[in-house]
Amino acid sequence: MQNCHLNYICASIETYNPNEMNKSAITPMPAYFDRYISQVPDDLDLIPAIQKSILDLYQLDKDKISALGDTVYAPGKWTIKEILLHIADTERVFLYRALRFARKDTTVLPGFDENLFAENSGANDRSLESLLEELLAVRQATLAFYKNLTNEQLLRIGNTFNTQLSVLAVGFTLVGHQIHHFKIIEERYFPLLNT
Repeated sequence: MQNCHLNYICASIETYNPNEMNKSAITPMPAYFDRYISQVPDDLDLIPAIQKSILDLYQLDKDKISALGDTVYAPGKWTIKEILLHIADTERVFLYRALRFARKDTTVLPGFDENLFAENSGANDRSLESLLEELLAVRQATLAFYKNLTNEQLLRIGNTFNTQLSVLAVGFTLVGHQIHHFKIIEERYFPLLNT
């Protein structure tokens, strides 16, 4: 990861002229995913929210994560490496959904088993750097996709096996999903270093 990417993202946040596509435009508000959407600050439109999530990746405390290794805060919980790959895997699935919805595909899309994905990810055999590099690449692809959608495309709705989602709701869900997991890392994993 190079600092030039960080400078580009910082400059993009400062120069982006937001349209009015913030959380208030989400309709319908998806009942399950609102717990992630609500994590995103109300004053951020979607593109700046995605850009901020990229900055947050650069600002992760890698020394603490490395010090924790494969430690978990409770039996059966994922390691931080598994969490990072879970965020990337989930983003790939959800971005595929957003693509189909944006293109007016009316197919009802299936769910996925996040625990099966984590069990078979091999995340703990990889370096932290490789996981962060992959997650950044996935997030950059998300940013490129969303930056080129019209407001009409953002408001298009599609169906999954259990809910309706707008393309806009998917974008905010992805940002909020990362915030959710980073809070868990801060609140439940990092304190383990003091015990």
